[in-house]
Amino acid sequence: MADVVTGEAVVVEVRIAQLPTRGVALLIDWVVQWAALILMYILLGSASVVTDMALATGLMILVTVLVLVGYPVAFETASRGRSLGKLAMGLRVVGDDGGPERFRQALFRGLAGFLEFWMFFGAPALITSLVNQRGKRLGDVFAGTIVISERGPRQEPPPEMPPGLAPWAASLQLSQLTGELADTARQYLSRWHQLGPDIRHQMGVRIAGQVSAVVAPPPPPGLPPHTYLAAVLAERRRREELRLAQVRAAAPPFGAAYGGAPYAGAPGSPYGGASYGSPYGGSPNGGSPYDGAPYSGSPYDGAPYGGAPHGGTHGGAPQGGAPAPVNPPPPSDPAGPTPGGFVPPN
Repeated sequence: MADVVTGEAVVVEVRIAQLPTRGVALLIDWVVQWAALILMYILLGSASVVTDMALATGLMILVTVLVLVGYPVAFETASRGRSLGKLAMGLRVVGDDGGPERFRQALFRGLAGFLEFWMFFGAPALITSLVNQRGKRLGDVFAGTIVISERGPRQEPPPEMPPGLAPWAASLQLSQLTGELADTARQYLSRWHQLGPDIRHQMGVRIAGQVSAVVAPPPPPGLPPHTYLAAVLAERRRREELRLAQVRAAAPPFGAAYGGAPYAGAPGSPYGGASYGSPYGGSPNGGSPYDGAPYSGSPYDGAPYGGAPHGGTHGGAPQGGAPAPVNPPPPSDPAGPTPGGFVPPN
């Protein structure tokens, strides 16, 4: 994995293509290029019988350049960084800023690739890829590109809540549980069945002890480490989903300022409603925006205009007071004392 800083100063994490995968993609491209060269040479050899030998030689040189250099340049430009080999292996060439590959960059890679692979049999590309931290060959260094893998590893399903532990997990304080420690516990649970009994128990006790040092209350007596970790991670995921759902539900709809529905009104009124959210409301009969109840639906719905005495302005807030927040902050776990550590079952 590597971090890429985009043009908008956003850090994006990408997966650098491994050398064996790039080698297989290069082998596929080689087979395609050799097949194209052999076919074109056969056609030009048949045409040389009725044409000038110098013309046939010039056409062979042109075809060789087009196949060896034009093939990767044309494919990577048209497909945004993919040749046939890269398409088969799930690879893509992108710029150092994470943007799509441009024609200039593809041309630099194609010219450098002719020297690296066809003149020096790939030795410069291999040495440079092993030395460079991002696995760049000379063409990538000159063009300012990197080769990434778009096929991530198979993700294990998230742990589920063990039976009977949901009430206890609902009382957990998870504010001090860091993402790094949660990832360590998640990796342990994903490989739990592949470990031996002794290593499984030792790692489980160690990771569960680290988690219980920052999570309260302590687990029930006799709870196995993997069950405890599964309950903590399942509860953490449930709260993250609930917090995300609350934030989405609290977001106001577009145009819902001043407490009114956007562009709402009866048919026939100007612009289909109350003058695009006019603070004075709309006429139920499609008349002037000032028709209907006095100042009905306006932000001045206080007394004496149909609201509570000295009602608030602009959304019902009391005069002189601060308006109610549109997006309430998501609930957070209260910080509190943490237990001493995880006690493994006897």
